[in-house]
Amino acid sequence: MPARTHTRSGPAIPGGVDSRLPWWALALPALAFVILLALIMNPSHAHASTGGPALAQLLQHAQDLLRR
Repeated sequence: MPARTHTRSGPAIPGGVDSRLPWWALALPALAFVILLALIMNPSHAHASTGGPALAQLLQHAQDLLRR
C-alpha cells in the first residue's frame, strides 16, 4: 500500500526561517581551504616555530597566573 505524501496547499508561513547565508559564512571556509591547499602544494613554507624565549616567558607567566 503506497504512503500518502503531504504537500503544502497554502502560502509560506510569514516570518519563517531565512535561508540566506551571510557573506562570511561562505568566505571563511573557502579562505581556509585555499590556505590549506597552498600549504599542501608548497610544504616548504609550512615550517614549525622554533619556540624562542618569548614563548617560554609567556608560558611561564600563564603558569604563574594559574597557580594563584
